[in-house]
Amino acid sequence: MLCCMPGVAFVPALLVSWSSAAFIISYVIAVMAGHVEPLVPYISDTGTKPPESGIFGFMINISALLAVITMYLRYLLIEKQNESSHFVRSSCNMFSLCIGLMGCIGMGIVATFQELSVPSVHDIGALVAFGSGVVYITLQSIISYKSCPQWNTYFVCHIRMAISIISCIAFIPMIVFASQISMTKIDWTPGEK
Repeated sequence: MLCCMPGVAFVPALLVSWSSAAFIISYVIAVMAGHVEPLVPYISDTGTKPPESGIFGFMINISALLAVITMYLRYLLIEKQNESSHFVRSSCNMFSLCIGLMGCIGMGIVATFQELSVPSVHDIGALVAFGSGVVYITLQSIISYKSCPQWNTYFVCHIRMAISIISCIAFIPMIVFASQISMTKIDWTPGEK
């Protein structure tokens, strides 16, 4: 089975490296071009104007593809482990994969529809990406606990659950604050709300 082949562990590492590079490269170009302030801009702000918008869109779409591959490999791995241990229902594993794939589609929408060009589509994509991501990592944390101690250590499970909790905590204010504003431009003048 593909997920049990030696060497596929590079895929999640490539996903993290490529995604980090996408954010850093578009940030550096946006700052150097004077399109954003260097102090903590929104990720989407760094991919709104050319030339960084093209690089951001391309690299985030590749990240979404790498995330699909990573999630599918995780799905296959759990299915293979589950053959001997029966620690989780196959439907739960499939549901988790589907939620993760929805998040990848959201990433593709965010990458394709820039923040200021089509804001409503961009915002829906971001909501789907982040919301699905929170649900996916939470489901994966639960699956990890169910597979203990044969396939995971409790330490790994606790780390995954901590990431899930932090993601949940961060997602709630994102929704609250995003619903309070309507973003129509990046540059603000004094006196604007």
